[in-house]
Amino acid sequence: MMAADETPTDMPHTTANAASDNATLRLALDAVEELKGESIKVLDITQLTTIAEHMVICTGRSGRHVKRIGETVIANAKQAGLSPRVEGLEQSEWVLIDLNGVLVHIMQPVTRAYYQIEKLWDVDVAGPDTTSAAH
Repeated sequence: MMAADETPTDMPHTTANAASDNATLRLALDAVEELKGESIKVLDITQLTTIAEHMVICTGRSGRHVKRIGETVIANAKQAGLSPRVEGLEQSEWVLIDLNGVLVHIMQPVTRAYYQIEKLWDVDVAGPDTTSAAH
């Protein structure tokens, strides 16, 4: 997991589009931070799935805040020439924005606490350590 203030270019990548993915990640983080998204988490999910390189998860204080963060991410992505796919913007309880390599989840506090998606994705990829098992 990476803190929101870390530079994404310091993280390992396995695709030929790593520079593009890092720019997209920075774009998403800048938009979330600009609108004061809270509890920002960045997960490197390259070892877990092929659907994306990174996942950004943040909380908005209200439905209006969630929607505004989502609109800013979308506008910045379009300005950068991306074609974001969006779910949940009108309801603004949980907005999912697919930036083709970076998934952005923006949630209201109750929704984030209920689903706890960080726990689903932030796992030890290497698996359990079986070398120290008692014999």
